[in-house]
Amino acid sequence: MELGLGGRVAIVTGASRGIGLSCARELATEGAHVVLVARDADALEIAAGRVRAAGPAWRVVPIVADTTDDASVRAMVARVVDELDGVDVLVNAAARPAGGAPIPPLAELTDDAVLAEVDTKVLGYLRTARAVAPHMTAQGWGRIVNVSGLNARRTGSIAGTIRNVGVAALTANLADELGPHGVGVVVVHPGYTETERTAGMIADRMAATGLPEAEVRAELAQGTSLRRIMTADEVADVVVFLASPRAVAVTGGAVAAAGGERGVVHY
Repeated sequence: MELGLGGRVAIVTGASRGIGLSCARELATEGAHVVLVARDADALEIAAGRVRAAGPAWRVVPIVADTTDDASVRAMVARVVDELDGVDVLVNAAARPAGGAPIPPLAELTDDAVLAEVDTKVLGYLRTARAVAPHMTAQGWGRIVNVSGLNARRTGSIAGTIRNVGVAALTANLADELGPHGVGVVVVHPGYTETERTAGMIADRMAATGLPEAEVRAELAQGTSLRRIMTADEVADVVVFLASPRAVAVTGGAVAAAGGERGVVHY
């Protein structure tokens, strides 16, 4: 299927690694101009090289910006519009690294820990959407895809659930406001996804449980209908379709890209 993304200008935040990088690569293979946004300049240059090697994108532009800083976001979008004559697609994938420290119980959960998650993922997505929206509405077309997560549908992490539900709520509101101007907004919920950090997380789990790698992976995949962990590229395939003109009928809603959720009915 021709997705109609050739020559479009796409901004991807959190593009130096993981799902963001995979989305940037897939957009490049579709012939889009791709702007990679992240905070680490060195990692961003390496990622940009990988995207340039992926496909026939006309231009690949790495821009260092911090989505927790509104001025930084506005400067990034202004540069994109100036250099590439507009913006058509925004993929919001910037987030704080998952894993590492155990999820704290209520008694140990600080305000700052929750606020940091919300500032990066909810307000960060709001800032970028707010900056690109005038350009999209002026041209009468645009797509915004917010990468959130299945914590929006389950308990287990207070901060994680709050931030991901917040992204879904932001998405629905943006879709209603921007839809009459030709701009679609959708949220994608990945589940546990194979990225650069997976090996370390599995190693930590093996050390904590004494289980071999195969059993740890099987345990992580047990909750999926496919009984395996999705890859970042597989999630990116869904995101890029939803970012395309072909997905015009999908806006305001949430799409899971997690290999299925066993025992749950969503309607």
